[in-house]
Amino acid sequence: MDIYINYIKDHVLLQFLVLLSISFVVFILAKNLLLKSLKQIFKRTSTQVDDQLVAQGFFTRLSYLIPLAIIHNFAHQLPPYEAWVSRGTLAGMAIAILLALNALLNSINEIYSQSKYAQKMNIKSYFQILKLILNILGTIVVIAIVSGRSPIYLLSGIGALTAVLMLVFKDTILSFVASIQINSNDLFKIGDWLEVPQLGADGDVIDIALHTVKIQNWDKTISIIPTYKLIDSSFKNWRGMSESGGRRIKRSLYIDQNSIKFCSAEQLEHFKTFELLTDHLNEKMTEVDASNSAKNVNMKAQVNGRRLTNIGTFRAYIQAYLKSHSKIHNELTFLIRQLPPSERGLPIEIYVFTNITDWVEYEGIQADIFDHLLSVVPEFGLRIFQNPTGKDFKKIVS
Repeated sequence: MDIYINYIKDHVLLQFLVLLSISFVVFILAKNLLLKSLKQIFKRTSTQVDDQLVAQGFFTRLSYLIPLAIIHNFAHQLPPYEAWVSRGTLAGMAIAILLALNALLNSINEIYSQSKYAQKMNIKSYFQILKLILNILGTIVVIAIVSGRSPIYLLSGIGALTAVLMLVFKDTILSFVASIQINSNDLFKIGDWLEVPQLGADGDVIDIALHTVKIQNWDKTISIIPTYKLIDSSFKNWRGMSESGGRRIKRSLYIDQNSIKFCSAEQLEHFKTFELLTDHLNEKMTEVDASNSAKNVNMKAQVNGRRLTNIGTFRAYIQAYLKSHSKIHNELTFLIRQLPPSERGLPIEIYVFTNITDWVEYEGIQADIFDHLLSVVPEFGLRIFQNPTGKDFKKIVS
């Protein structure tokens, strides 16, 4: 009797080994012949869908279904182990399908990210939450198959674990809500320049995922910020600047107030030699002379009547210079103004926009403008204010 039982066991084991061998051979043939043939066919098509499916391993994962299905169909040939083999192969097929669906979602997301619509709306976070739900449900199905219980029975037990799940997936839930806010309000998208001083990030957005946003800073470091924390913090999006086609210059020249005075006749004649000021001065001097003549002003005292000043003429020069500059955007705000004087002198603020938004080129344009203006200040009898240095005190002593 014992010999017969051992024979049956050995016979079943032999059948199982043969079944595994056949399944393995079929899997190798399917992977090396069928999949390679599909790849060759897909290379000849114009669509990118099939290429992405191959790249993400969609068909490779489906190929695992073939040997598992063979073993499952012949499980009845192994009476002592039929239940375990049947459950194991069904669980394996469920896992293979789950992996294939993940690859399918990855392919769809990759195809979308390469389309023109990805610049308008990033949906990577939605795919990630969809994959999370899919994997949770898939795990429940696999556990149900292995344990022999209904998935509905397992799902009913989740209700008691809701509080625990809320705690475990707290960051995921917060990130998902933040992703909805980002997309629905169009707060930022890939390629936008974000400035987030609270989190130490300043650069271009290179990735928006469910849990994190990646920002490549200008020093080429990468800041990885939790999505929900970025929404809780204040940040500056420079997209409006890029879309407007202009980048703001807002900087002041601080004039020493002791150098401000009325223009003499000799100075005005000298200023007329500046091509940018010739028309302005002729018009302004005619207007001033006419006003003073009409009022019969005593011009012997400088405080009487209207007179041109070196600071006012300098402002007119700045305006004419920038109006003629090829890199200044004349359709956006253009303002040359005085700010309230302070202990640092009289600020002449330049508030204009360049027609170039590239950072490197913008900085070069701004530097060229102020190089020129700082150089011409002495031509107007003005001085730039700066705090005294050791060299200044040395001159006084000597």
